[in-house]
Amino acid sequence: FLDTWDPVDGFFNSSIAYAPAIAIETYANLPNLRIDWKETPEAHVFKADLPGLVKEEVKVEVEEGNILQISGERSKEQEENKDKWYRVERSSGKFLRRFRLPKNARTDQVKASMENGVLTVFVPIEGVIVKKPEVKTIEISG
Repeated sequence: FLDTWDPVDGFFNSSIAYAPAIAIETYANLPNLRIDWKETPEAHVFKADLPGLVKEEVKVEVEEGNILQISGERSKEQEENKDKWYRVERSSGKFLRRFRLPKNARTDQVKASMENGVLTVFVPIEGVIVKKPEVKTIEISG
């Protein structure tokens, strides 16, 4: 399923309210913003190409318990009166993408990282226990 949510209306289309796992499209002034979503045995993994952005310009949030939201803004390059532009093709502006996560998503354990302009969001799947490393103190003899 792929449906559109209009941020001006402020509410979801009732036809998508019960869908188990869907992408909820919202606004994106960056027309080339592409996000991959795959499910592995351990987690739902989202990857977004965000070239030229740093992690401080990107926000990852979980809303309403099961909506993953990825948003941010790429600033427009400052123009000076003495500059002569021949072509402007790089996109700028705000972007916002929302995804309804399935019931097996552990939204309390979401992690995100950004490296070389690629944002990776890791949402563990219920039933997969994410263990903290166990520390065992070893007694030193002698």
